[in-house]
Amino acid sequence: MSDRKNDASFLVQGSVLAVASIVSRIIGLLYRIPMTNIIGEYGNDYYSCAYEIYSMALLISSYSLPMAVSKMVSTRMANHQRENAYRVFRGALLIALVTGTAGCMIIFFGAEFLTRIFQTPLSFYALRVLAPTLIVVAVLGVLRGFFQGLGTMIPSAISQILEQIVNAVVSVGAAYVLFGYGARIAAVLGGDQHYAEAYGAAGGTLGTGMGALVGLLFCILVFMGYRKTLKKGIRREQRLGTGKTESYRTIMRVLIFTIVPILLSTTLYNLVSIVDQGLFKNLAIAQGNSSDDVSLWWGVYSGYYRVLVNVPISISTALATSSVPALAAAFAKKDRAQVRRKIDLSMRFIMVVAFPCTVGLIILAHPIMQLLFHTTTDLAGNLMMAGAVSILFYSISTLSNAVLQGIDRMRVPIRNAIIALAVNAVSLPVSLYVFHLNIYSMIAANIVFSFVMCILNGRSVRKYSGFTPNIGKTFVKPAIAAVLMGVVVYAVYFVLYRVIGSNAVATVAAILAGVISYAVILLLIKGLTEEELRSFPKGDTLIRIAKKFHLL
Repeated sequence: MSDRKNDASFLVQGSVLAVASIVSRIIGLLYRIPMTNIIGEYGNDYYSCAYEIYSMALLISSYSLPMAVSKMVSTRMANHQRENAYRVFRGALLIALVTGTAGCMIIFFGAEFLTRIFQTPLSFYALRVLAPTLIVVAVLGVLRGFFQGLGTMIPSAISQILEQIVNAVVSVGAAYVLFGYGARIAAVLGGDQHYAEAYGAAGGTLGTGMGALVGLLFCILVFMGYRKTLKKGIRREQRLGTGKTESYRTIMRVLIFTIVPILLSTTLYNLVSIVDQGLFKNLAIAQGNSSDDVSLWWGVYSGYYRVLVNVPISISTALATSSVPALAAAFAKKDRAQVRRKIDLSMRFIMVVAFPCTVGLIILAHPIMQLLFHTTTDLAGNLMMAGAVSILFYSISTLSNAVLQGIDRMRVPIRNAIIALAVNAVSLPVSLYVFHLNIYSMIAANIVFSFVMCILNGRSVRKYSGFTPNIGKTFVKPAIAAVLMGVVVYAVYFVLYRVIGSNAVATVAAILAGVISYAVILLLIKGLTEEELRSFPKGDTLIRIAKKFHLL
């Protein structure tokens, strides 16, 4: 009974963060629609370039801090060492301030040089606006990691949603105002200048900083409220003498040794996006394509395809983030059975979501693009149809990355990422020069990278944890249910669009039909048992509904 409650709590915490990530992604998707309408494809290119460089600086300076803090805090809390957990938090704050400030300075003063490397010099304005955000996000990450290490995802979840709401409002408003300002500058200078789009993109990035600042203020308020309880717990442990107090020197050394492997693995894992952008733009221009064409292609790829495909991937990212402290705590107790059980639950949960998302986006690629972005260009829809399969591979590799970090095999993802990145770096120029795929080369490279990571990480997880997934339950049954769902989705959309001629109505109805049909089919083919459903968030409620309709 305790194991089942533990599993249910584990999944609930993961689901809290997953739901928050989905809501945040949806808000992000919704505000990108008006922002894209304001700044256009060229503006999307400038925004994307600046954001990729910022993301890489964030990865190097502080992205690994939340996971490292949550892992170290959860391990110490499991051993009843609250004072040491608090020392981890304070040490991580110091590191965050130092690395965040250093990253800010490098990005701010090196903005012009960095944007020229990526053949997108007008991203200079957006990148400079983003630079101070590195300090804010570094500190925010430490606070989120601390709360996650305590076993609660709620502060992180709420702060994420608040962050995105402010981001959305400020981004659209600032993009509109600065686009007009840039248009006036372009009119004065004359010529075919894209200053309006460049300034509009800078306005879009302003929302990122303001949103992060609001998220930080919220987390600080929550921490101040919790600090009294934490201090009380520390005093009680000191009276009981439950453990040795670690020195700050020891804490900082352990933090650095924990951060560096996570930093290397996450940096290499995420390096693919910025490497691909630099390679693609330079190779495509060297191939004879105009810079305007390349910028337009990248604007469609980054502004339409990648924004949408990241929504389902965010579920696996959230669950992976929440799984690290739970896995670390189980691993610290040497409970290998619990470690394997948590990996199995996480993998099952992610696959149940990833398969229908993949099939649904393939079937409804063009209708969804038209519904969300009001674009009739075939390129956006075709990119989605070709690349949606990467959702499956990225979902698995993201989770397996976190699993390996949670069980203290942090060097393994580094090795795997280096191999996958090398294969990716070869596949992109081959796709461009041999097969002449243009922007579709990016889709091919994404699939290759995520697939290689998926295979290598899967083998490593099996080797070091002893976990072997049940192929039928984990992959085959969700796949069968998703394919049958795809037939229903296509039929509903085709019939309704022919009858009423409204893409919006037909698309929404098809999505609803897909959700219902997938759930029904998955239960009918025993893709989920009653006991497994009970471990899911709101499992008892789901079971009652299923039994009411005779699905269990």
